[in-house]
Amino acid sequence: MSADKLSRRAFAGGIAALALARRAHAQGYAGLGEAADGFAKVTPGKVFAFPADHGPHPAFRIEWWYLTANLVDSNGAACGLQWTLFRQAAKPGPQGEGWANQQIWMAHAAVTRADTHRFNELFSRGGIGQAGVEAKPLAAWIDDWEMKGSERTDDRSLSPVTLKASGTDFNYALTLEADRPVVLQGDGGYSRKSERGQASYYYSQPFYRARGTLSVDDKPVDVSGEAWMDREWSSQPLDTDQTGWDWLSLHLSSGDKLMLYRLRQKDGKDYPFGNWIGADGRTQMIAGGDIQMTPKATVDVAGRKLPVEWQIAIPSRSFSIACKPLNPRAWMGTGFSYWEGPISFTGTHAGVGYLELTGY
Repeated sequence: MSADKLSRRAFAGGIAALALARRAHAQGYAGLGEAADGFAKVTPGKVFAFPADHGPHPAFRIEWWYLTANLVDSNGAACGLQWTLFRQAAKPGPQGEGWANQQIWMAHAAVTRADTHRFNELFSRGGIGQAGVEAKPLAAWIDDWEMKGSERTDDRSLSPVTLKASGTDFNYALTLEADRPVVLQGDGGYSRKSERGQASYYYSQPFYRARGTLSVDDKPVDVSGEAWMDREWSSQPLDTDQTGWDWLSLHLSSGDKLMLYRLRQKDGKDYPFGNWIGADGRTQMIAGGDIQMTPKATVDVAGRKLPVEWQIAIPSRSFSIACKPLNPRAWMGTGFSYWEGPISFTGTHAGVGYLELTGY
């Protein structure tokens, strides 16, 4: 890669991060509560179309392809990994050519074990071929990081796909397969984020089985386990008084899946939501009033006090679990910093999952 290309990419990414950080301070986590005049709006009743909706939606301001995996290595040790590609439009309107393109791409990758947490971050400007997403066959990439399908990839299940990313002291390569279709979150894929109309389009593939290799400090091991991919796009998913979220994706030992989050508000009236996903892929929304998310223990990381242990209860389902992190110090010290790491849980149900904490 030429020095000119690298410096331009770093400059574009740095300017984007600084601009977004300014907005983030006043508009909730990562500026996601900023008014989105001129961008497409999220409304109920969308009919999802695959493979098209696996690809980008540039008329909307923000979008991500987000994968987490709970794995076990060949020595029986638990570990986790994250792969995320974010797209943000700097302004609405027709897409510019080359460096004039208004799409900014950012990617995060991480590996977490009980004894270490490693992460890396990349930036690119759209329009120059260095990052992007194609729907069929799926190709989501930035530099040499990629989530990639093939002619064999089924549009409904988005399977099989391969995944790879690296940092100076880690790398991984996985194959992901699922035998059930993707799952629409919320009301048919319309996911409300507040009582005042904020929402996103949101679907997941929570049934991936993962296998491959993971290396930390040039020591590769074989890994296998379960993975969860979230696809979400919007133009203003948060209201201005929402400061961040606490989000969980849970793989139950029964084969069921559970997605839960609470959006924190400045007035203390948090907005919770859940979706129970049966092992057969059928879903049932869980009303916010039936969700109890109680922080039980905190850890001091990067000058912040973070609630990394939780008690979760859903009385209507006789569901009560205690969640603990694999590594309490799984801090993502990226441009927009947050906590993200694998967890395990016990109680009325057992299993593994991922916890994300933003806006602290």
